[in-house]
Amino acid sequence: MALVHTASGQVVNLAALDVQATESCALLKADDIELMWLVLPAGKQMPAHAVSTSMTLQCLRGRVEVRLDTSIQLLEAGQVMVLAGGLPHGLQALEDSRLLMTLVLPASRTD
Repeated sequence: MALVHTASGQVVNLAALDVQATESCALLKADDIELMWLVLPAGKQMPAHAVSTSMTLQCLRGRVEVRLDTSIQLLEAGQVMVLAGGLPHGLQALEDSRLLMTLVLPASRTD
């Protein structure tokens, strides 16, 4: 489901998005912040990768394993995790899950 990026001051109804969105999508991208809505069906994996900036993962529904270099952390509905820039991480949904990912984008970022 492709969405038009949210404009400054616009309200996004996450409860409606939870029902409507069947695929991950970008919600907002500005010079200094990016929000992604992640839809992870049970069993879905995202391979290990790293981004250059700090980020948060907020689990709104379900349970997800966050695989870090040396550990696996369980992230459940109602919990949020911060990850430092450059930290490799992968995800595996243990249940149908919805996450809100927020990336901090410094002005000098090029990716």
